[in-house]
Amino acid sequence: MNLPVSFVQRMKEELASSSVSADGFFESFDDEPLRGVRVNSYKVPSDEYEHIVRGVDPQGDLTRVPWCDCGFYTSAETPGNSPYYHAGVIYPQEPSAMLPAQILGARPGDVVIDLCAAPGGKTCRIAEDLKGEGVLIANEISAQRSKALLRNIERMGVTNAVILNEDPVNMRDILRSSADKIIVDAPCSGEGMFRRDPSAVRSWEKYGPSACAELQDSILESARIMLKPGGELVYSTCTFGVLEDEERIINLINRHPEFEVIPHPDIKGVVHAPVGSRLPGSMRIWPHISAGDGHFCVHLRKASSDMSDTRSLPSYTVKKRGRNVRETEILLRFMKDILSEEAFTKMKNRTGEGLLIRGGHASLPACDETALGSLNTVKNGLYLGEFKTKGRELVFTPSNSLALTLRKEDIRESSFISFPYDSPELTRYLKGETLVTDPGTAGIVVIAAEGFCLGFGKRSSDGMIKNLYPKAWRLM
Repeated sequence: MNLPVSFVQRMKEELASSSVSADGFFESFDDEPLRGVRVNSYKVPSDEYEHIVRGVDPQGDLTRVPWCDCGFYTSAETPGNSPYYHAGVIYPQEPSAMLPAQILGARPGDVVIDLCAAPGGKTCRIAEDLKGEGVLIANEISAQRSKALLRNIERMGVTNAVILNEDPVNMRDILRSSADKIIVDAPCSGEGMFRRDPSAVRSWEKYGPSACAELQDSILESARIMLKPGGELVYSTCTFGVLEDEERIINLINRHPEFEVIPHPDIKGVVHAPVGSRLPGSMRIWPHISAGDGHFCVHLRKASSDMSDTRSLPSYTVKKRGRNVRETEILLRFMKDILSEEAFTKMKNRTGEGLLIRGGHASLPACDETALGSLNTVKNGLYLGEFKTKGRELVFTPSNSLALTLRKEDIRESSFISFPYDSPELTRYLKGETLVTDPGTAGIVVIAAEGFCLGFGKRSSDGMIKNLYPKAWRLM
């Protein structure tokens, strides 16, 4: 690869002053980029990870990504066509990009903000760690990229996410001191992506690292304001330069000495900056040393000396007036028809506490919308579906995102149809075609791949199933 001359010169100087050998660094840009896949730890028990990956990559060697407990290397080129992909069981992700969310270590009940979230790989991993408890605010400044973020969050079965399409500056005051943890995978010059994306080289030559530093400082300042005292921040980039990495964090700490680096135990494949280096405790993945693209990551803590300004995000609660009694009854009737007794009881309790019906649409918000103020909200919580009038009857039509949050044990046996992973019926379903099954009870059914829910269908008594898989998600 023809690397920019100024990049080569700068990296020679930076590597010469570091503890990392330059041998093989420039040659690594001619290597084939590695592929990775992360198993959805919220849907899949850890003892089934290898079985899932084997389904996606039958010829692979099941090598794990050492810095991610649910990540694997893969040789599969099109996991996006896999039924497991559509069921939100896997997330294709470059191996190095798996590090920051693992380092963040979100826990159930946390309020977490992902400030630069699209396309959603780190967001979805954080959601898995939250296990449906707490609130995950995923922000993307690009309206177009926020669509991909929405798709991935829905696909992975996330129920407690708020998706924003905002400039982080606009979020500062509204969400001040509200987050337990924040992740900033900052826009950068993309040097770590050179061997994967030739356009990254052209962009680097046009703009250079210095064009990103001011933006990175602004995003970090927004993160600082929104982080609670005692909260934690992970900053990461896919670039090598100290200007965009160590210097941005050093500047933050110099301006706000309440921040300190949290050191981590050694991780195989990750180079930890030693004591006496520019930023001790920061971490890097080098492409000539580890099996992954270039990545920088540092974990920070904000001092907890002043807790007076801490805020909480209120949950949405059903208002006493305007409960939409008729719609609620229709929704619960639908849920009772497809859900197991235990799952229905849980859903009934959830709708009693926080069901929002507006303009014919039903959802379970992750937090009260008043807490979000004027922020441009793409989605808040779980969208259940919509009410439509057919003739004189009001009926509920479920969203596909609802199906993706369900588990096999949540669904009545009579309403659950699961096909083997390599079944041609799954391909037909994902293409939007009608399915033919054994006769059964007429009504809405859930279609699944190896027990993992994909979406809905409408079965007639003779076994014909009308396909309800969303057109925008279908295989071509």
